[in-house]
Amino acid sequence: MSITDENKLLYLDNLKTYLSSYSVISQTSFELIKSLIKFQQLSKNEILIVEGEIARNIYFLAIGAIRAYSSDADGHTYNKNLFLKNRMVGSMVSSLLQKPSTFTLQALDECTLLSINFSNFKQLINQNEDLKNYYIAYLEKDWVIAKEQREVSLVMDNAAIRYHKLQAEHPDIDQQISLHHIASHLGITPTQLSRIRKALKAQQNQHM
Repeated sequence: MSITDENKLLYLDNLKTYLSSYSVISQTSFELIKSLIKFQQLSKNEILIVEGEIARNIYFLAIGAIRAYSSDADGHTYNKNLFLKNRMVGSMVSSLLQKPSTFTLQALDECTLLSINFSNFKQLINQNEDLKNYYIAYLEKDWVIAKEQREVSLVMDNAAIRYHKLQAEHPDIDQQISLHHIASHLGITPTQLSRIRKALKAQQNQHM
């Protein structure tokens, strides 16, 4: 299914809003970013980046949901992260170091992405002060603060609290992503997640 021009404009506007949420970006700089963008669509379960592949691009997820997962020697998969719409998606370490990705990115439903060549994007960042400010703020917020908070939560919070935080951040996640993938993201079994959901629903009913 092709992307309409109207939707392309909407997705570009959402991208600018997202980038500007970190730091103010001029229209001139955003036009430079737009010149790098290619629209891409994925079917449900389609692979965006496979483990072992060097990530040449980063992506803005306009529609859909994507999971990042790793596989062990026995073929078991473990979700590293979940991405919902209006977020950047990619294997950042692979892109930065130009080394193979340590995880796979897979569409959990039909997705529309804005693909940006990372090398060309970094060149724009180096040439434009406002994009440098964005990049610093992005790395600090998403790769230092958020990463540390998630690591602390995995150690300090029980699964019910982690699930509650995930719901608060993504209220529609239960409708977008299967319980199996949510459970894997939380580091618990689907059965444990079902018990947590049942207990939370009982608590909500008591307060109604």
